Amino acid sequence: MQIPTQSAIDLPGIKKLRSGKVREVFDLGETLLFVATDRISAFDVVLPDPIPKKGAVLNQLSAFWFNRFGKIDNHLVTSDFERFPKNLRGFREALAGRSMIVRKTTPLPVECVVRGYLAGSGWKEYQEGQSVCGIKLPTGLKLASPLPEPIFTPATKAESGHDENIDMARCAQILGSELARAVQELSLKIYSAGRDHAAQRGIIVADTKFEFGTVDGKLLLIDEVLTPDSSRFWPADQYVVGKSPPSFDKQFVRDYLETLDWDKTAPGPALPGDVIARTAAKYVEAFERLTDQKLQL
Repeated sequence: MQIPTQSAIDLPGIKKLRSGKVREVFDLGETLLFVATDRISAFDVVLPDPIPKKGAVLNQLSAFWFNRFGKIDNHLVTSDFERFPKNLRGFREALAGRSMIVRKTTPLPVECVVRGYLAGSGWKEYQEGQSVCGIKLPTGLKLASPLPEPIFTPATKAESGHDENIDMARCAQILGSELARAVQELSLKIYSAGRDHAAQRGIIVADTKFEFGTVDGKLLLIDEVLTPDSSRFWPADQYVVGKSPPSFDKQFVRDYLETLDWDKTAPGPALPGDVIARTAAKYVEAFERLTDQKLQL
């Protein structure tokens, strides 16, 4: 059975806590149910057209990494629908393949970004002062240049609009110095492991962001991990320093939107069928390359 495309998900009788740009979060009592829809956002606007299979990719790829990094405490309870509680069994069509049950945590108010290459806001900061989040970098780097070593560049979480990059000193003020060091070390460790795994499959992980939460003082990796929504994945065979490489994410969507006379505020414009299809194919390709598995549909 093919997973039906889902833009919004409601489960009668199950309390919904919130709807994010992509995920719906439901309260199961002692745990949470995360459901990844096929919604796509660009320039912080959720677009009207979903991307088929996108939610399944985000969910199943995150589950792959959570299991692969099993020695690192995380919030995953199960992503196997057959192990879901009985009161969810009637929602198979909405949930199977695109949902997971997770532990409740207190999320940290900082996003943990790791950069291995200069791109995005990091490239913009570097051009202004040869540093990123207070970290001085060598002169002469270009767009998409590899960094001498991966750097931890945290950001504050914004309820709306863009997150704000901060330096390690500010991160320590927000989290406390001990917790800030802990998330820095864990983030760099996970990024390096994911980067090395991806490199063997022809994918460069240029940068990524992680989220952490706490339960009874224990630090857990939460949310999503090393997905096309939370990372820049570049095909190694098309990578050239000095140029913005093609990527396994929203590139086709962004490129199309940049051709429009749109002020990048809601409501977003409709997407042509070919842009939707090419974007969906890139998400699935990233999943299959990274996991050596077929997407479960």
